[in-house]
Amino acid sequence: MAHKASTTKPAKAKLLKAKLLKAKFLKAKAGPALTHIGASGDARMVDVSDKPATERLAVAEGRVIMTKATLDLIVSGNAKKGDVLGTARIAGIMAAKRTSELIPLCHPLALSKVTVDIEPDAKLPGCVVRASVKVTGPTGVEMEALTAVSVACLTIYDMIKAVERGVRIEGIHLAEKLGGKSGHYRA
Repeated sequence: MAHKASTTKPAKAKLLKAKLLKAKFLKAKAGPALTHIGASGDARMVDVSDKPATERLAVAEGRVIMTKATLDLIVSGNAKKGDVLGTARIAGIMAAKRTSELIPLCHPLALSKVTVDIEPDAKLPGCVVRASVKVTGPTGVEMEALTAVSVACLTIYDMIKAVERGVRIEGIHLAEKLGGKSGHYRA
């Protein structure tokens, strides 16, 4: 019996060592921790009170794909609901300003600039939507730029859905980010 106990201790030590190595490997493989998850695993708003206020810019892009006939209708200004591109531009700007009301853990920000540009593209055919958002503050504006693009794309869809239900919204992504601790990012 004593012999059996002595072989169990080294086996337990070996198993414990393997578990520790595995945990260390998984932590290293996981990369940086998610900032909106607390130590207990609960969702939380990030405390940015100690971060310096710096100028930050984010640019997002997306596409609305449609038939050439529908695109021609938009470009000619003959859509039933009116100025599709102008309405989508205003909707995108409004959405950027209200991002913290739509995305639960976003900070409300005093945005200094929001632009939404929509370019008809005959090659797609469709529209390329690009939003640029700027702030001087302790946190970035990536979510505001992405929200602006998303809502502008949805507005285009809403205004032309009576003509074409098969319109697709594609490729919404962060194209560029400047400022903050992580520096410059370009897709």
